[in-house]
Amino acid sequence: MKVFKTTFILICLCFSLKAQVSVSNKRIADVYFQNKEYYAAAEYYKKMLQISPDSLGFKVPYSFETRIKEAKLKKDDYEYAVFQLATSLRLYKNFTDAEKWYAIATQFSNPKYETSGFWYGECLRANFRYEEAITALEQFLKNYKNKDELAQKARTEIESCKFAISEMKYPKMFRISKLTNTLNGEGSNYAPVYDKSNFYFTSSRRLDEPGKNQVLDKGKGAVKIMKKESPYVNTLYTLTDNNPKNDNVSFKKLELDKKMEFAANTLHPNGEFMLLTGWINKDDKKKSILISKKVNGEWTEPRSIGGEINVNGFNSIQPSITRDGKYLLFASDRPGGYGGYDLWYALLRPDGSVGNAINFGAKINSKDDEQAPYYQIGRKALIFSSNGRIGLGGFDFYESEGDFVNWDEPANMGYPFNSAKDDLYFTAMDDEGKEGYISSDRESLCCLELFYFARGYINIDGRIVDCSKNEKPIEGASVTLKIGDMQKTVLSDANGNYHFKINDNRGLQININKDKFFAKNVAYNYNQLLQVDTLLNINLCLEPFEINKPIVLNNVFYEFNSAELTAQSKYTLDSLYQIMIDNPKIDIELSAHTDNIGTAAYNLNLSDRRAKSCVDYLIEKGINEKRMTWKGYGFTKPVAPNQLPNGKDNPEGRALNRRTEFKVTKQN
Repeated sequence: MKVFKTTFILICLCFSLKAQVSVSNKRIADVYFQNKEYYAAAEYYKKMLQISPDSLGFKVPYSFETRIKEAKLKKDDYEYAVFQLATSLRLYKNFTDAEKWYAIATQFSNPKYETSGFWYGECLRANFRYEEAITALEQFLKNYKNKDELAQKARTEIESCKFAISEMKYPKMFRISKLTNTLNGEGSNYAPVYDKSNFYFTSSRRLDEPGKNQVLDKGKGAVKIMKKESPYVNTLYTLTDNNPKNDNVSFKKLELDKKMEFAANTLHPNGEFMLLTGWINKDDKKKSILISKKVNGEWTEPRSIGGEINVNGFNSIQPSITRDGKYLLFASDRPGGYGGYDLWYALLRPDGSVGNAINFGAKINSKDDEQAPYYQIGRKALIFSSNGRIGLGGFDFYESEGDFVNWDEPANMGYPFNSAKDDLYFTAMDDEGKEGYISSDRESLCCLELFYFARGYINIDGRIVDCSKNEKPIEGASVTLKIGDMQKTVLSDANGNYHFKINDNRGLQININKDKFFAKNVAYNYNQLLQVDTLLNINLCLEPFEINKPIVLNNVFYEFNSAELTAQSKYTLDSLYQIMIDNPKIDIELSAHTDNIGTAAYNLNLSDRRAKSCVDYLIEKGINEKRMTWKGYGFTKPVAPNQLPNGKDNPEGRALNRRTEFKVTKQN
């Protein structure tokens, strides 16, 4: 994951005609571009446009169009140079300046540059301008007639921008800070590794050895195009005091093999060996996972871990050993995957030998790239980076709870843990992941840097009791916590207690279910949770029920000699409405009863109309009418005498008989 400046030999040529200069610069720029030397390519495309760099990078100059006309640059060459300059800057990760040049390229009518609108939107997104990115991408889709992968990607990017806007409104409970010491030197600094006694990281910082010249194009009669071998080499470093946050941190380079580049190592808990990614850059060899053993306190020359992990002709990268030493996790573009780079794992033995590689499956892997896996034992959570899902931009961190047999749907770890750029490589200082380190280019023009993170938490404690039995604890109630797409379920213990620990304060819902009790939901929004420090108590009681056993709805009243509900009655029915919402699998019968004043036929008709008015009210509030029936029983089912034994009127008894009830008739 390195992107760094390549030093190159500036070729000094004297041409008498501007057209000749343009042709020469185009050829040189194209050679650099084809060799992925994007910084050098941008320099020469800029020369085609007669633009000079300044300390702030590439800027679209004032009166640019006028200067182009004065230079008499052909329209085709002008459009080509602008598009290629924008693309070189983008591939170099200079999204700030690439955005400006793509903005110009979107005005070109030549179909060759019709993708400019997409890349313009991508750059806007990378520059945190999400609203403008949505507008640009929608305009691109309006103009772009192809129904190909790029069109689908544009739609995904629009959804990602909308997701990012929402995420940034409600930041998750993380504190992120860039390491301000010399660990973040020149080049890329990434892939932190922490194991209590050691801290390693990868850096592409400049080495002292002088580079050799490399011929990119022999010229065939024209000028020879060369570059100097990069002094920026990926290799591993370790700290001497194991405290990355020290201002005066000191570190040293691991001397492993001068012919190779190395990155992203991982240590076995027994301390006897480490695994790392290695490659020979100048030969463009594929990357492999290597093993180095510690002998007399020194690391041996790395060797391939074997064919179970490294497949000829394909890349295997970013090894990660679980803290219990049982599994090796890695990324690879080997056959048998779902996209570009997939995540794989294999059983790992204490001597460094491995079993067969197993793909994490379609729930984890997308059609694009998944990289940099890390398994947190304390939380049983796989943390990895992906650019194939809805996210804030580039590579985002995702988290999936699981046990190497079953995995939950991965959840984006949100803002500020993720940014609009690339966020890769996670390491925790403890099994719970309360603190740790990541790498990201969120504050860089081009390169990954090292960041420290700390999680914030809210502990949710609660107790579930029976409403009807002196608050007797309910054991085995299913308590489900939902936050966005994340869902966790626990069972209450013998004392009715349950507990959750969450890292997200953007609103939550808790659902409690227990057989023969009405389920109950409670919800807290973002503003409510902002008032919470670190502990939230949610104690609830559940109402029991039996199929076909009536439950009286107290305080349901009607206008005199009428089926019209009073305002007070509607408040009571609202509680039944909530029961129906919380218990979507129950059907009910709603019934009304009268005293014995009046004829049987009159009271039967009145009670039937009253029961129907209750059902009609619930239907108006949104309850499906198929879940409810109604019935009036008149005075056929008294619960108290309407008259005293002496034949006198019993007002108290008649009041009890004038009631509204419901009963559960079915539970699906």
